[in-house]
Amino acid sequence: MRDDETSAPPATPGVRPSTAPFRWAGVECRPYKEEGSAPFKAVSRQVLFSEPWLAGELRYFEVEAGGHTTLERHQHAHGVMILRGEALCLLGDAVHRVAPYDLVQIPPMTWHQFRTRGDGPMGFLCMVDAARDRPQLPTQADLDGLRATPAVAAFLEGQDPTGT
Repeated sequence: MRDDETSAPPATPGVRPSTAPFRWAGVECRPYKEEGSAPFKAVSRQVLFSEPWLAGELRYFEVEAGGHTTLERHQHAHGVMILRGEALCLLGDAVHRVAPYDLVQIPPMTWHQFRTRGDGPMGFLCMVDAARDRPQLPTQADLDGLRATPAVAAFLEGQDPTGT
């Protein structure tokens, strides 16, 4: 096989039908991360597209009620679309309420985290580069810096600083 063949799209287009709400044929529902690798709660991950010729991945994450993703940052950017449920989203030094069809742009090296709101799950699509770095977790100094913003401090304590 030539090197340029790995970046070519498939000869035949494919369809992965939905098998249930937020589940797709041939797509494994996996744990969000390895247990103990980073703090998170009640999150699953499905890799919907990960092909060399796409140069990116499209993933679906689902956060159960009361759950949250890891507070992290990294060199690569994310494009996120909320599909269901509601959450609070920490993005840098601001906290936002997000709901279905909201779009979230996460620039490189920006602290971010999603925490569910309400009694149901929150699900989102996440688009990233195929080649990406590993997440960085906050140090105590990073957390102290984040807590300097009252809304972020409240968010990190599990409160809703948006007042909605």
